[in-house]
Amino acid sequence: MFVCVCKAVSDRQIRRAVREDGVTSLRELARLHGVGTCCGKCVPQARELLGETLASARSLSAFAAAVEAHQAA
Repeated sequence: MFVCVCKAVSDRQIRRAVREDGVTSLRELARLHGVGTCCGKCVPQARELLGETLASARSLSAFAAAVEAHQAA
């Protein structure tokens, strides 16, 4: 689904930007994809999706670290 209609940026692109490009802020997302740089109506949804994706990425990193620590022991 499109999050930013003005720049044709989808939720998948935002998730990929976090996972693959290391985006951690709305400012970085705006620089990379132009999200929120036109009408601004997408900012609340983009901010929410960014937060959810960052939280998910942190959980996966913590899980991977725990598995690695367990395997090393």
